[in-house]
Amino acid sequence: MLLLRYTAYRLFTMLLTLLVVSAMVFVIINLPPGDYLSNQIAELQASGQSAGVAKAEFLRKEYALDSPLWEQYMIWMGFMPGPHGFSGLIQGNFGWSFEFDRPVSEIVGESLWLTVVVNLAAVLFVYAVALPLGVLAAARSRTWVDYTSAFIGYLGLATPNFLLALILFYYGHRYFDIPIGGLMDPRFEGQPLTWDKMKSILVHLIVPTFVIGTSGASAMMQRLRANMLDELGKPYVETAIAKGMSPSRMLAKYPLRVAFNPFVADIGNLLPSMVSGSVLVSVVLGLQTIGPTLLTALKTQDQFLSGFVLMFVALLTLVGTMISDVLLVMLDPRIRYEGRET
Repeated sequence: MLLLRYTAYRLFTMLLTLLVVSAMVFVIINLPPGDYLSNQIAELQASGQSAGVAKAEFLRKEYALDSPLWEQYMIWMGFMPGPHGFSGLIQGNFGWSFEFDRPVSEIVGESLWLTVVVNLAAVLFVYAVALPLGVLAAARSRTWVDYTSAFIGYLGLATPNFLLALILFYYGHRYFDIPIGGLMDPRFEGQPLTWDKMKSILVHLIVPTFVIGTSGASAMMQRLRANMLDELGKPYVETAIAKGMSPSRMLAKYPLRVAFNPFVADIGNLLPSMVSGSVLVSVVLGLQTIGPTLLTALKTQDQFLSGFVLMFVALLTLVGTMISDVLLVMLDPRIRYEGRET
């Protein structure tokens, strides 16, 4: 019951934070002088294309871009009626992309769930690699196992993701016949999800998962090793062993449980950092994720498209943070979620 109350409280704070973030995102994307339509109007006027200018002016009124900034924000969010009534983010209308001349929902439709799939696979890779290597390095401290794990970790941290992508782009396809480029076979693009399409996605996920997850796994492995070594030096470890508890059982029951807290706490930062950090990788490997779309939207000042993508990343951050907070409460009884207790 207490956990449910805490979850409801965290959900409320998450929605409140998302509201504040939405205002900050909208202000930031409007900080640069001008916007997509203003720049386009200036170019069209310079070239004397009056028809294009008329269309751009029409779009400015159609999407209330001639209104004060606070009204634009309220209409964009759907808190007040615009030219088409209440039609904003909370009503499911993501706006119009002026760069692609299509609704934002059509542009990000498939790339949204592909972004989630890629980054979820990368997160699972991070945990699958960092957990055993970090524990093993701590348990076999100052041995060849520890030194080998440290070397692998430093190598992963020092190698830029885009460089690793380029290396695997060539050697993975040449020697292992791994499909490179995109997240599925071109014949499946725009098609409904089938078993064959799913198999194609899973095979194409091998290289992006390894490239995107390498640096995160390396950093987390080093952090887990340091936390484990700190816990293994505490008196309760010697007491548990003195009472006859086997080292492997003691390791899993006490030090690992305490040292695992940063792993869980990192969920909130891991997802958005991978989305933002995979932009160059997505460009190099031609992945149909939301990263290249965000890059294009920011360069062209396509405010509705860039605003939605940034809100999506913010939502990932908040959802990840909420999940990590709830899991921490369940994992560590020392963490209290009803305020101070005496």
